[in-house]
Amino acid sequence: MTGPDGVLTGLAVARRVSTGQVSAVDFAAQALARLHEVDPVVRAFTAVRPRAEVLADAAAVDRAVAAGQELPLAGVPIGVKASQALGHRYVRRLVAAGAVPVGFTSIPTRAVPWQTWGHTDRGPTRNPHRPDLTPGGSSAGSGAAVAMGAVPVATGSDGAGSVRIPAAWCGLVGVKPTAGTLPAGRFAEHGCLTRTVGDAWTYLDVVSAGAFGRTSGPDRPGLTRLVWSADLGYADVDPEIADLAHSALRRLAAVADLTRVDVQVCLLDPRDSWLARREAGAAADSVSPQIVRDQELLRDLLDGRTVLATPTTPNRPHGHAARARPTRWP
Repeated sequence: MTGPDGVLTGLAVARRVSTGQVSAVDFAAQALARLHEVDPVVRAFTAVRPRAEVLADAAAVDRAVAAGQELPLAGVPIGVKASQALGHRYVRRLVAAGAVPVGFTSIPTRAVPWQTWGHTDRGPTRNPHRPDLTPGGSSAGSGAAVAMGAVPVATGSDGAGSVRIPAAWCGLVGVKPTAGTLPAGRFAEHGCLTRTVGDAWTYLDVVSAGAFGRTSGPDRPGLTRLVWSADLGYADVDPEIADLAHSALRRLAAVADLTRVDVQVCLLDPRDSWLARREAGAAADSVSPQIVRDQELLRDLLDGRTVLATPTTPNRPHGHAARARPTRWP
């Protein structure tokens, strides 16, 4: 199994390690070699774990596999978002499932409110597809690390696009679980960046201790309806972005056998309310009338059978000097 760019997926790595075709140590060494080759240019990582530690962790996976343990992420090299740590509860679950962390991926500084870029002591994180542009953020390094082929999977967290923006701007699969699916922080959900849906599904099933996989099955109704909204009623969306997303959605709908339903989605812009709650921190116990109204509308719309599809981001990626907020290319 390979991703769309021909690089092995996480599931392919796990299968080869689990069947003894390739050792976890070999995959870890390959990941470190790729990282040291490309990262001086891309700057996806703020720190790389010592080679001896990485290979020791990989050797432990090989021993576990030899002893008969079934590890869904056996030998899969991963990047860990720098705002997390090896002791983070979900990182521990990934390691227990056989993943091998190779380093910590860049995040922005707190100098600006719009966190769509990554910071390292060597300079800003670059988009592997277009080094003159940002990969998005705040899970900037995680997106860049997966896109540059150093790791097939990287951790992320998302409160207002921090996984989804780098996924869109780096051409990846990014998942922010529905709030409450995983115990998380007050304003961000734990997610991931991968090349394939299969890797993302496995990742989330591991960190949820199997709960994520139980969200679907024969006892739950399938998704049958599709609602498209280019702007949710308030966003200023680049027309080319909207057209591209809509075109992709039509192909997906045909494959998934979803019936298009014309519903006008008119939400209120939650930006100011969300920022106010974030600034209030632990004191933010109340929810604004705007957010309550949006939640009620979405609750009625998303009935368990309906998919609401939108462009992931309203804009193209910006250059490294445009750190204040995303802007269109000239």
